[in-house]
Amino acid sequence: MLPSGEQIAIAHVDQRAVITEVGATLRTFVKGGVSVIEGFAGEEVPTHARGQVLFPWPNRIGDGEWTFSGRSARPTIDDVEHATASHGLVRWRPFRIEAVNQNRCVLSLLLHPTPDYPFLSEISVAYHLGSLGLTVTTTVTNRDEVLLPFGVGFHPYLSVTTPTIEGSQLEIPAKAYVAVDDRQLPTGEILPLAGHQLDFSKRKSLSGHELDVTYTELVRDDTGLAVATLEDAQGGEIELSVDRNFPYFQVYTGDHLEKGRRRTSVAIEPMTCPPDALRSGKDVVVLEPGQHWAGSWRLRRK
Repeated sequence: MLPSGEQIAIAHVDQRAVITEVGATLRTFVKGGVSVIEGFAGEEVPTHARGQVLFPWPNRIGDGEWTFSGRSARPTIDDVEHATASHGLVRWRPFRIEAVNQNRCVLSLLLHPTPDYPFLSEISVAYHLGSLGLTVTTTVTNRDEVLLPFGVGFHPYLSVTTPTIEGSQLEIPAKAYVAVDDRQLPTGEILPLAGHQLDFSKRKSLSGHELDVTYTELVRDDTGLAVATLEDAQGGEIELSVDRNFPYFQVYTGDHLEKGRRRTSVAIEPMTCPPDALRSGKDVVVLEPGQHWAGSWRLRRK
């Protein structure tokens, strides 16, 4: 038995992906023998949210009680330095494997109320490999009797074919970013990117840039997709696109990771809301009892 439980392998032509039972985590994704994400080995426990699903909140939430629908919650702090709780509650929970086909799998989890999140919800994650790459579709259902607040995110680390990301080019189609304090929590300000060193709306080198930034006001194409691109120094190119249900990208260059992982990939994280959203209410998704929500994002190596 591996630490992340059952390993689900799916394939399409020259693409291969492995999703794990624990956390419905994207462990590996390869196209033509080249890694699309920097994942982790089967015998490893993932670190730094590598490939994990972030629910019922992405990013981090501050300490202190918050209330919704007449219920009070108090998150368990796991980032002691910043007094925050990171990346939700489902990363280490075994999901139920609902369906497995050659190029698709579906996993789900019924999340029961806890002091951290006193609501009954269900999350389903479908991974599908096809001609457009890997499409990830998430469905959340309110199984409770009251209004349900939540946020969703994902934490893939995009690979490069070079030893580090130095010389890689990044493009993030955003007009603004979320200002944060020294705890990495939003100050309430959304600031314009034009002319700022954090502006990657036109493709530019990552050399000399340390990023852990929440981007927003995403620029979308005619189909409603916002497309982020990472091009490494040898010309390999990866696209991560999100539909309109994901109005935020968190971009992290891994400058504080352990040796061997530091600046070797770029996390581009689709998010439905900014950090601390359950406390602030900013862009939180709210469902009526029995109501569903669904959103998709896609990853491909060109």
